[in-house]
Amino acid sequence: MKAQNDIRVTIRADKDLKEQAESLFKRMGLNMSTAINMFLRKAVDESAIPFQVSVKPPGIGYSLSADDISAVFTSAVREDIANYKIKGRPIKKLAFIRIDFGLNRRYGS
Repeated sequence: MKAQNDIRVTIRADKDLKEQAESLFKRMGLNMSTAINMFLRKAVDESAIPFQVSVKPPGIGYSLSADDISAVFTSAVREDIANYKIKGRPIKKLAFIRIDFGLNRRYGS
């Protein structure tokens, strides 16, 4: 049923892009009209182009806490330190590296 304030909006889009978008939205349980309305509402609410809605699994920075990111960073630095030791390169202490990157403070406190 059409809402009283609904109007028809016509846009031009590449045929392949439209079909790919419809396929994506269908996997998300949406139709094109609902997806576009979601975009418009979010853009108006944020006064900006909104964040990406995706069926892709979240990556670093999306689902990891500050502690998780710190742990990943620390692990990568430890691996680099081990590689530097093998190659005989000078090594900066992990504690100083953490300070350089602002990881010496506790987040959320």
